[in-house]
Amino acid sequence: MNFQENKPIFQQLADRICEEILLDHYCAYERIPSVREYAASVEVNANTVMRTYDQLQSIGIIYNRRGIGYFVSPGAKELILDMKQKTFLNNEIEYFFRQLLTLGIDSQKLTKLYDEYCNNHKTPEK
Repeated sequence: MNFQENKPIFQQLADRICEEILLDHYCAYERIPSVREYAASVEVNANTVMRTYDQLQSIGIIYNRRGIGYFVSPGAKELILDMKQKTFLNNEIEYFFRQLLTLGIDSQKLTKLYDEYCNNHKTPEK
């Protein structure tokens, strides 16, 4: 996995796991890889993955069944969507709108581009 320099690795791993939950790679009540398995797969220290899992557990995305492993919490997908939408609306939308205005992209053009993007990036159905 390629990591960004401007964000802690454990946070990037948490974002990746959340994205995998949103894409249904991990579903509610499903076991996720152990700390060691995940560390090996992304080539990071197990302590970094443990910090990631601790963070995800503290916000209710995953839970631990002692001796068995970590599992996706029921409602995790909705929780992630809510958190990501709030982050986008509170932190990024102002910049996004400013760029649209600055670049002269009107709502009709934006709608067309968004529709094209959605048509080209449909997620496969289960």
